[in-house]
Amino acid sequence: MTTYHLERNKDYHNRDASRNDDSSTDNLLKDTVEYYEDCHNDYLFAWCNSDNLALHYGYWDVNEKYDHHQALLNTNRELYKAAGIKSTDHVLDAGCGLGGSSLWMAGEHNNKVTGITLSEKQAEYANKKAKNRQLNDLAHFDVADFCKTPYEDESFDVVWALESSCYALNKGDFIKEAYRVLKKGGRLALCDAFMLRREFDEKEWKTVMEFLNGWMVPNLSDREEFTQYLNDAGFESSQVIDISQQVLPSSVHMYQTAKRLAPVQKFSRWLGLRTQTQSDNYQVGFAQYDFFHDRMAEYCIFTATK
Repeated sequence: MTTYHLERNKDYHNRDASRNDDSSTDNLLKDTVEYYEDCHNDYLFAWCNSDNLALHYGYWDVNEKYDHHQALLNTNRELYKAAGIKSTDHVLDAGCGLGGSSLWMAGEHNNKVTGITLSEKQAEYANKKAKNRQLNDLAHFDVADFCKTPYEDESFDVVWALESSCYALNKGDFIKEAYRVLKKGGRLALCDAFMLRREFDEKEWKTVMEFLNGWMVPNLSDREEFTQYLNDAGFESSQVIDISQQVLPSSVHMYQTAKRLAPVQKFSRWLGLRTQTQSDNYQVGFAQYDFFHDRMAEYCIFTATK
C-alpha cells in the first residue's frame, strides 16, 4: 500500500517548488489573492454575513444554544480572551480578510486595529465597512504581506492571526515578522489548524490535498514545529489550547451547507458559471469534514509573549 508524506514548508499547489524560495512565494501570494477575490461572493452567500464578515470556523459551547452567526463571533471572543487583550491595545490583524475580526474588536472593545490583507478588493471592502459603521477612526486596512510588513519595529501590542498564518509558506517567517513589529511584552494571538500526523494512505491523501488546495493553503504545521518556531523567534510563555471539539459543529455546518448547495453547484458548473477555483472551494466543504473528524488535524489557539 502506498504511503504519502506531507512535507514541511512545501507549496502543494506547485509540486516543483519544494522549498521556500522567492519564486514559489511570489506565486503563492498571487494565488492567494486570486482565490479570495474569486470566492468573495461565495463566502458572503454561503458562510458569513455582512455583520460578522467571518472567514473562519465558529466556536460552539456545548452548554449554550446559538446560531452559526453567533458561533463565528464566539471565535473572536475566545481568541481575544485567551490572549488577554485589553481595549487600550493596538492590534495588527495579520491576514484580516473582509475585516470581520478587526471591526469586532473596534466595535466591541474600542481597540485600535490595523488590518492587512494581500487583496486590494478585501482592503477596500473592509475600509468601506469601517466607514459605514463609523469605526474608521479605530479600524484601518492596508494591503501588505504579513511576512514583510511596512511597519516600524515595536509598533503593536498584539498581532492577531485568525486562520491566516496557514497561508505562510514558511510559518517561521510569519512568526519572526510578528516578533519584530510587537512591542516588548506584546502578545501573539493565533488560531488555526495543525497537523496531527504526516503519513497518509491514498484515500486520506486525497482528503488532505483537497483541503489544502481547495483553500489555497500551501501546507500546515504541527504544534511541536510551530512551538519551535515561536521559541526560535524569541517568544516566551507560549500556550496552546485545543478547541477542536468546539469547532467540530462548525465543520458539520459547512458539510451540510455543501450538501444543500450541491444542485446549485452542479447546475452552475454545467452552465460554465463556476471557475475551477470556486469549484475547488466548494469541494473542500466535504473534505474538511473528514480532515477534522478523522483526526488528521486539530484546531488550536496559540498565544505567546515577546
